[in-house]
Order: sequence, then C-alpha cells, then structure tokens
Amino acid sequence: MAPPATGSPDGQLGLDLLDPDFGATALHRVTPARLDTWDACPRRYRMLHVDRPAPARGGAFAHTTLGAVVHLALRSLASLPAHRRTPAQAAALVGKHWNGEGFRDDAQAARYRDRAADWLAAAAEGPAGTAEPVAVERWVSAPVGSLLVEGRIDRLDAGPDGGLRVVDFKTGRRVPTDTDARDSRQLALYAVAAGEVFHRRCRQVELHHVPTGTVAVWEHDDSSLAGHVSAAEATAVRAADAVAALAAGAGPDEAFPPRTGEQCGTCPVRRHCADGRAAVPEPRPWDLLVP
Repeated sequence: MAPPATGSPDGQLGLDLLDPDFGATALHRVTPARLDTWDACPRRYRMLHVDRPAPARGGAFAHTTLGAVVHLALRSLASLPAHRRTPAQAAALVGKHWNGEGFRDDAQAARYRDRAADWLAAAAEGPAGTAEPVAVERWVSAPVGSLLVEGRIDRLDAGPDGGLRVVDFKTGRRVPTDTDARDSRQLALYAVAAGEVFHRRCRQVELHHVPTGTVAVWEHDDSSLAGHVSAAEATAVRAADAVAALAAGAGPDEAFPPRTGEQCGTCPVRRHCADGRAAVPEPRPWDLLVP
C-alpha cells in the first residue's frame, strides 16, 4: 500500500510527509524546482502547488519554448548511435521538435530555429555528441538526509574516477560560471540522489551553456554537499509548516506571504497577483531570448 499523501488532494505537493509507518523516519518529499519556487515566492508556491484547482497560468515565453526545444533535441541526439550523432543530424533534430510559441512572429521564430540548429550542430562535436551518457533525462528518487529528493536529471556522464557527473543544459541569456555550478542547489541534490540510485560516487556537477558551448564545472566534497542538503531541509520545513498552518486556518497571505522582485516579471501566476504586477513590468514574450 502506498504511503498517504498530505497537504494536497492529489498528493502532488512535492513536500508530502511520508508516514513513519512506511519507513524508519518521516521524509519530506521534495523536488529541487519546487524548493526554488518557495524561495522565489511563497505565494507563488501556494498557487502552483497547494491551491486546488490551481489558477490558470500565463502564456508562453519564447525563451522557455526555445529551451524546451533544445532539451528535446539534445535528448534525441543522445539516443542516436554514436556514428549518427553528426552535426547535420543534430541540427535536423531542432526542426523535428520545433515549437513557435511565444515568438513575436514567424520571421523571428525562423531565425531562432536556425540559431538553435547551429547550437546543436556544435554540440554534436562536443561532450553531448561524443561522450556516451550513463543516463539521459533520468528520473531519480532517493533519500537524502530528511528529504526524499525527486526530479529529472538532464544527463549523467561517467567521471574520470569511475564516478558520475551531473550535467544540466542551459539556454538563457546569462552564461553560467563555475561559481553558479558550485551554488546550484538543484545540481548538488541531484548529485547526492544519483549517487544513491546508481551506487557510485557523484561529486562533479556541470552547467553546459548550449548557445556558447561554455561548460561551468564544480567538484563538490562531502562538506559542500552537506551544506546544500541542510539548506534544502530548512526550506522544506518552512514550506511544510506553511501548508500545515494553512490547513489549521491561517490566512493564505499569512502562511504564504508574497516575495516581490525581478522574478515577478515572468511569474506564471502573475495575473492573479496584484503585488507582483505592481512590482515590475511584464516583459514581452520574446524579450528574454538570447540576443
């Protein structure tokens, strides 16, 4: 029998408490993305992961559409036999997965489709095309401290020491640095979870910026991973406490106060949040594309 979910009618909070009767300890079930949502704005967290039915989301942004297309193309590239991972094949995969949502017009969409094809052609000659992955788009679920960490890892590659390294692909305007790789809670939690799932050492994490081919790398040690886990545990407790407070009768904004800032511009539930709309103007759907 499956453990009962709490806090949400459909059990999809990502912060459910697993009943101790089903294991040695109670675990907060989390995904790194939902922890990041809490940190960005507790009100957004409530609207997306607690309220049922969830409020309608806003329209698509071109930069997120482009990122999704590139990820799909990279996944398809990795599934090809090594001799077929050519630049031409990689470029063609962009067209196979293309989606024009959020672009200003057909001409702009076509320009970015061609740019993405060039990115994939270059990627085919780098690690994404030449190295054999251990796993691609792999869902992991593993106990990490007081957490049950779940999520989908873009790619796992073999490390030089027989261990694993976590790879995350980026397509945004900002080129990631080694410091970004070091500070990424998502990558750190995935490294610990992947080590548990595959029973292999996993300390190295990488951010691959597909438009520029830049690879940001960090090698964690036990202490740095433990720091990320501890911070994630604290966030999970705060979110779970808010869910419990709401269930006990607290007001929505008391339990889940808004946190306004630059992130409000692209918030998917912006239309339902007067504070967010007042904080920053909403960019046009194509404004955040790579220049």
